[in-house]
Amino acid sequence: MKAKRRVTTSADARPGGVKRGLSPRRRGQAALPPAPVVTPRPARPRTASTIEAVPDRPAPTVEVDLSVDLGRGLVLANPILVASGTFGYGIEYGDVVEVNRLGAICCKGTTLRPRIGNVTPRVTETPGGMLNSIGLQNPGVDAVVEKYAGTWTGWKTAVIVNVAGESVADYVEVVRRLDGVPGVAGIELNISCPNVGRGGLQFAIDAGAAGEVTAAVRRATDLPLLVKLSPNVADVRPIAKAIADSGADALTAINTLSGIAVAPGRGRPLLGNIYGGLSGPAVKPVALRVVYEASQAVKIPVVAIGGVTELADVLDFLAVGAVAVQVGTAIFADPTLPVRLVDELAAEAGRRGMTSYRDMIGTALPKKAGPSSAKGVEYRP
Repeated sequence: MKAKRRVTTSADARPGGVKRGLSPRRRGQAALPPAPVVTPRPARPRTASTIEAVPDRPAPTVEVDLSVDLGRGLVLANPILVASGTFGYGIEYGDVVEVNRLGAICCKGTTLRPRIGNVTPRVTETPGGMLNSIGLQNPGVDAVVEKYAGTWTGWKTAVIVNVAGESVADYVEVVRRLDGVPGVAGIELNISCPNVGRGGLQFAIDAGAAGEVTAAVRRATDLPLLVKLSPNVADVRPIAKAIADSGADALTAINTLSGIAVAPGRGRPLLGNIYGGLSGPAVKPVALRVVYEASQAVKIPVVAIGGVTELADVLDFLAVGAVAVQVGTAIFADPTLPVRLVDELAAEAGRRGMTSYRDMIGTALPKKAGPSSAKGVEYRP
């Protein structure tokens, strides 16, 4: 095992530089009131946000610490990340988003060899979300390192590379090629991929397979390792435990739900690959459930993904145990949303008189771990 390295990111020194816009909201949901003004102090720590009192409510300035530790030295300036597949490799949004103000960027799924992706159509809107069947289109790990790593090195924001594969050997080889590359701050394993060695069974839906691939990757690198849970299981807890016991530093939850859409005329499924991954506000209740259960099952950090469109969603995920969130599908409608959420979270903590957003984490968790949702939703007369 190599010596542990310290990966620390810092916030940009120019808060409040993005104009406020309208974030996507669920139908019938009222808008949140504008957040208090965010103003820097001359000597403010780079991992904290300073919230000044509004003029009509004089109060002492509250220094809010937004930093979050995801393990193995990966300390982020704030808990607002962008999800894999929705932010490219980061440079695509450089002209419209202050990338240095994000907590971290999870880049597109990266495989050992280039992939051209699935046949079209690949994407369609759904009520409350979208279905995508991109098929992990990417240029392969070597091309990703050559083209993007140099740019990542100059950013203050951490870049976490999302890794996919069809076998344990695939995952291990991709990670070996990323290990030690400047600009790569961590790994996120997308284990919702078919394991060709086990008849195409997804790694993510079998505790043994999930633990096996996690352990193999852990042996191959000392980079911070996040593993992404699938919601397409009856009970996520044994899978989460297997991943944690195999050396993961954090969990991310959730990946997309499997779904289909029907083509106009109703003579065939719409997507060229038939099946797609459902994301967006429609999956938020499922994501909340998985984060709620996983947070009770493991002691490592859980990063939430699924339907984040506004501050209320962030607060909900924190309440059920998440230490951070990834913003995904909503970025397509409003690329500035993640940066705005950083300011809004700091403002909300300041409004409550908190010195750290971490006081919001786990407020909805039970004192003792409860039963799985599979038992909790049983009919009772």
